[in-house]
Amino acid sequence: MDKVLIIDDNQGIITALEMLLSLHRIDTASALTPQAGLQLLREQPDIGLVIQDMNFTADTTSGEEGRELFYAIREINPDLPVILLTAWTQLEMAVELVKAGAADYVGKPWDDNKLVATVKNLLELNDLQQRQRHSQQQALAARERLHQNFDLQGIVYRSDAMQKLLEMATQVARSDVPVLIIGPNGAGKEKIADILQANSLIHEGPYIKVNVGALPEELMEAELFGAEPGAYTGAGNRARQGRFEAADGGTLFLDEIGELSASGQVKLLRVLQTGEFQRLGSSETRHVQVRVISATNADLPALIESGRFRQDLFYRLNVIELRLPPLCERPEDILPLARSFLGEDKQLAPDAQQALVQYSWPGNVRELQNSMQRAAVLSRSATIDAQTLALPAQEKSSRAEISFEPSRELLEQTLANCDGIIAQAARELGLSRQALYRRLEKYGIPY
Repeated sequence: MDKVLIIDDNQGIITALEMLLSLHRIDTASALTPQAGLQLLREQPDIGLVIQDMNFTADTTSGEEGRELFYAIREINPDLPVILLTAWTQLEMAVELVKAGAADYVGKPWDDNKLVATVKNLLELNDLQQRQRHSQQQALAARERLHQNFDLQGIVYRSDAMQKLLEMATQVARSDVPVLIIGPNGAGKEKIADILQANSLIHEGPYIKVNVGALPEELMEAELFGAEPGAYTGAGNRARQGRFEAADGGTLFLDEIGELSASGQVKLLRVLQTGEFQRLGSSETRHVQVRVISATNADLPALIESGRFRQDLFYRLNVIELRLPPLCERPEDILPLARSFLGEDKQLAPDAQQALVQYSWPGNVRELQNSMQRAAVLSRSATIDAQTLALPAQEKSSRAEISFEPSRELLEQTLANCDGIIAQAARELGLSRQALYRRLEKYGIPY
């Protein structure tokens, strides 16, 4: 555990606290004056908690010296927990400082068991918060490096899941191996394909996109591989260039690859193996060099099991697999995405933010975008509330409640709307008062 710094002008109190904490293997440092205590705080980075007196001058009981010391500590380390040692005459001052961010206050004489329990809990909480802040700083630095070094096509995200996916996507983008993107409809598979192509060695070459699921089965092969005049009913008198030919020297994105016909699968497998294919109605072998990126929301192993998709083709397409999670599994991305779809002219009220995060988004990012566009049109003010959003009713799940994590903006807005009343703000956010206090302390929001 980190060290506890004791600042008190009474050596007897310092000795008593040192002995008490040492029995529980908690290291201490001590100072008899505020100036000496602040100097120790600057010199010893392993201090994880301060226990401070409220008065340091003889015959002084106002607590003003304790107030000054507390705010001086906050200037050095605003996240450091502070326990105030108080007499009954300083109780009002102690309550004021707790509202300003002090961790707790302990009356003299103190209860040893309660004080030790409080110290241990605060040290553990401080350690956890430091780890969280370090993790957040690392994640932010990783996002910044990714944005600086790669073309991310304007993608908006904040979740670790998307960070890991984008790190892998940019890592494999410069290779020419096939990539299979798996994810539900509307989650953003095409955006991932765009990022792969934009960061590839052939990003200046053709980039052709085909929604295989939207092609009629009788025209699928002609669309992909081309056709000779009269090769099929309605083919006309002119030869037709397929998408593979159009993408020669570049990238071909095949969306909904699970919908490809059996004969189309055979031809696609041959192209991937040899770079060769034949137009529909032709025996002439043509050669292309195309990087294939495919995507699907289907369970391809299940299609293989039922005989509707070739296993050898699956292995060819799935050299690199990128799995895109649904929006409900990355709730940190919901509010940033929603704001990006709204633009700068509109903002979200606290109840709208909470509704957005707690909704399950079965239609994923596409549904979120449509909802924001509809709300922007229907809203008569610059602030969109939950009523204007009018999200479909759904049963509340434990996962939705657990995943809700209010942003700093939401916390500040709710606290302001409730005139700083913690109990009311906690009810608005669906949190306990203790949970709200922890989040306010986490972001350094005064209350």
